[in-house]
Amino acid sequence: MSLHLTMPTATTTAKMAAIITPPHTPPSKQAWYVVAAQKQADRDKILQRYAQWRIPPVPSSVLDVSPLLFHHLTPKERDIVNMDATDLVRSIKERIYSAVEVLTAFVKVTIAAQDTTNCVTEIFFEDGFARARQLDDHLIRTGNVVGPLHGLPVSIKDHILVNGFDTSTGYISWANERTATKDAVVVDILRKAGAVLYVKTANPQTLLCLETNNNIYGRTVNPFNRNLSPGGSSGGEGALIAARGSPMGVGTDIGGSIRVPAGFSGIYGLKASVARMPHAGLLGSHDGMDNIVGVVGPLAQSARDLELFSRVMLQYEAWTLEHAVLEIPWNEALAREGRGLPEKLCVAVLWDDHVVRPHPPIVKEMRRVANALKQAGHEVVDWQPLEHQQGWDLIAKLYLLDSGAEYHQTLAESGEPAVPGTSWILQQSPTTPLTIPDTWKLNLEREAFRARALRHWNETKLRTKSERPVDCILSPVHATLAVPHDGVRWWGYSSHWNILDLPGVVFPSGGRLRSEDWEGVGFEGGAPRNQVEAEVMEQWDPKTYQGAPISLQLVGRRHNEEKLLAMLRVVEDSVKNAA
Repeated sequence: MSLHLTMPTATTTAKMAAIITPPHTPPSKQAWYVVAAQKQADRDKILQRYAQWRIPPVPSSVLDVSPLLFHHLTPKERDIVNMDATDLVRSIKERIYSAVEVLTAFVKVTIAAQDTTNCVTEIFFEDGFARARQLDDHLIRTGNVVGPLHGLPVSIKDHILVNGFDTSTGYISWANERTATKDAVVVDILRKAGAVLYVKTANPQTLLCLETNNNIYGRTVNPFNRNLSPGGSSGGEGALIAARGSPMGVGTDIGGSIRVPAGFSGIYGLKASVARMPHAGLLGSHDGMDNIVGVVGPLAQSARDLELFSRVMLQYEAWTLEHAVLEIPWNEALAREGRGLPEKLCVAVLWDDHVVRPHPPIVKEMRRVANALKQAGHEVVDWQPLEHQQGWDLIAKLYLLDSGAEYHQTLAESGEPAVPGTSWILQQSPTTPLTIPDTWKLNLEREAFRARALRHWNETKLRTKSERPVDCILSPVHATLAVPHDGVRWWGYSSHWNILDLPGVVFPSGGRLRSEDWEGVGFEGGAPRNQVEAEVMEQWDPKTYQGAPISLQLVGRRHNEEKLLAMLRVVEDSVKNAA
């Protein structure tokens, strides 16, 4: 399967430019496909310096490439990449492995992952190795680590600023035009904590998409089934971490963009409430629009790695580096040990949002987890869904207050076409830009919606045996497992928690789907209730989702990230003990 654009000849370029380049594009601007070809060539030139670690071309008929990714690894390196970040920083501190050894192992897998899934954008391995050598020298010389992430390789989503590197953000017109002159706050803290940065990862055109595809680099695919998406917009992170080319990555989320890639890729991801984690230093459209705000967060190999990332961000007092961050120190005792949790949880289960019912494997896994919780003595009740369609209609307007005008303008600057995911989201926009008074009304609607949701949560005490509100909500991540390319039709299981600003954590649960186990299994509950549900139901075919990870989502109260991670530990322990 080719994941690269073919470099056009000079004659072809001239002919195509005459046809495609719009009249308003400055003459100095290259045709969009030439820019794309050059960016890909620049990336490939760097990869070729490590030609000995690349893998031979893989036929497009090979869908699951995960068995091929460790081809060049030694037994020690296989041990390294199979560790989570928490174990890695301990092993480096104890000098079981050096930072250079750790980075070498992950770079080898990153190269294989790029060759098979198209997941990375900017590559700076040499910078990473230089930093790893400095850290190793420091540890040998002083006996001390520089910080809690000493020597840990961390990958960064493309639109997050990394000083000295391009931030094209999936737009042709920004490619080679947006070199960062400073680090994002999250990157600054990672460096102070001793992390080793070495690669940036793919995000989609516009960022406002739950898949990852753009005209610069093309489509990113899922390492477990390349006919499926790793999600978006942090899909490069999802694919790379799932491939074990990175132990920890940084993504962003305004509608599911951390949680959906985590779910589709079978890894862990945390979306905190707004203003809990640092967010300054991102590049994207609609800068200055704060009617709905995204968050920065981690994707990783374990729940405790999510806690590690969050603890580090607040250990370095992010509120002193970014005025918008709330001064709420991290409660490590609660997050790591569960100190302060009720002895028995009360968990509500969102089986169906009353708009689009989840695919059968997701429902089955939620039942398995709910039964495990009951077996462990926790209370489980049904969550009554609250206005999910209205929530989507509202957040879609907040995303696109200008009716998509800025997106259209940025695409027009280069003449690049909209990729299918961009076309789909722009179809959700208002037909005309909203006026300033219109946006005020929407803000009032948003706040009223959040107030209703708070009352709705509090009123669950009327249905629990403990007579207290539920502690958390167990929910699908998405209505389907990892979607076939260009197949996203409903955001409601992820975006609903953004409009409410509630923290959500995604975790793998149920392994990867074996299509033969699902032959003949269909939906419960009768005919589709609307056109969107009909389209999503039509997508269900076990063969389509062969190898797709099965994941779930846990949702907590606003700014209660520590409690959420502690409850996730209880959920996972309950499932493990039941098994």
